[in-house]
Amino acid sequence: MVKVLRILNRFNVGGPTHNATYLTKFLSPEYETKLIAGKKLDSEASSEYILKKYSIDYFIVKNMNRSLNLVKDIKAFIEIRRIIKEYKPDIIHTHASKSGALGRLAAISLKVPIIIHTFHGHVFHSYFGKLKSYMYVLIERYLAKKSSAIIAISDLQKKEISKDFRICPPEKISVIPLGFDLDKFQKNVVEDRSAFRNEFMLSDDLIAIGIIGRLTSIKNHELFIKSIHQVLPMIKNRIKVFIVGDGEDKEDLLNLSRSLNLSFGTINKKNKNALIQFISWRSDMTAVYAGLDIVALTSLNEGTPVTLIEAQAAKKPIVSTDVGGVRDIVTKDKTGLISDSKDINGFTNNLKKLIENKDLRDSLGAAGYENVYEKFNYRRLVSDVKSLYNRLENEK
Repeated sequence: MVKVLRILNRFNVGGPTHNATYLTKFLSPEYETKLIAGKKLDSEASSEYILKKYSIDYFIVKNMNRSLNLVKDIKAFIEIRRIIKEYKPDIIHTHASKSGALGRLAAISLKVPIIIHTFHGHVFHSYFGKLKSYMYVLIERYLAKKSSAIIAISDLQKKEISKDFRICPPEKISVIPLGFDLDKFQKNVVEDRSAFRNEFMLSDDLIAIGIIGRLTSIKNHELFIKSIHQVLPMIKNRIKVFIVGDGEDKEDLLNLSRSLNLSFGTINKKNKNALIQFISWRSDMTAVYAGLDIVALTSLNEGTPVTLIEAQAAKKPIVSTDVGGVRDIVTKDKTGLISDSKDINGFTNNLKKLIENKDLRDSLGAAGYENVYEKFNYRRLVSDVKSLYNRLENEK
């Protein structure tokens, strides 16, 4: 049996954990997988419940953190080397930046036969300053040269890696989109919708708008809240707003809502009559999507935004900024309405259209489901990765 060591940055809410879970579970028995990851931030929701649901064992490398820390990074590198020596994998497959750097360096030093890395975000811009981004590019060029294969999760990302930043030649890159269990979003829809809307006392005529993601500057919740403030005098419909997630910007967003005289409730200070509900992370996301009528995204940068895949699987219309991999998921004016990331008026007008037009919401939602179901299904993901593994084994 071929042994795979799969290394993630951390088990936080997002695409990598889902993909690692499905690959670990469904590449078996042909491939045996050991799954390890770093430590998540305290402000991030854990995704370990996904692993437990599928009975996946895993190990936490406590010194591997998201932020750069030379002492901790060296300790994490030593720990990963120890794991490689003990497990003796045939393949090391890293996911995202920190684990990709430390994991591949450890694999290179121990001459692991096959080294694969998956890029999960558009990480060369928007996240860091110019100098740090340039250093990151240089490191990635070296690591890509030593890797057996690189996986991009979209055609746009492949272009960015190969042409825009010249990390490696395009022939070294395989495009394998993310994969998820999308069937769950169409099970028990009526019951889930009723449960969520009853919890927040939402009448049938009230339109629920949700945004899902870490409360951090890159997600640009400020634009979302300002847009809600802007759209209120433009509509006659009754709306309720749900901000799902946690993060370092939460207090700033509460203060912004307060300064705009937008009433809000939080987990610790409930006010179900308030316009905006800050409801933190939840494990019942199928119920959240079922209960919403519109799903928004206002990010300044995205890789493949999982929220928009899940929203379309739940047949929900999307209003989004035009960034990163959004257009790999959303077909403009067919499955969602898209505007420039700095155009608050454009975003507000798109939001207004969806609030006022139920037929438009229904048509975008139905088209969205058809758009994502096959392309982002976990069965396709497993098949694509298995084909890549087989090819690399045959080329050894």
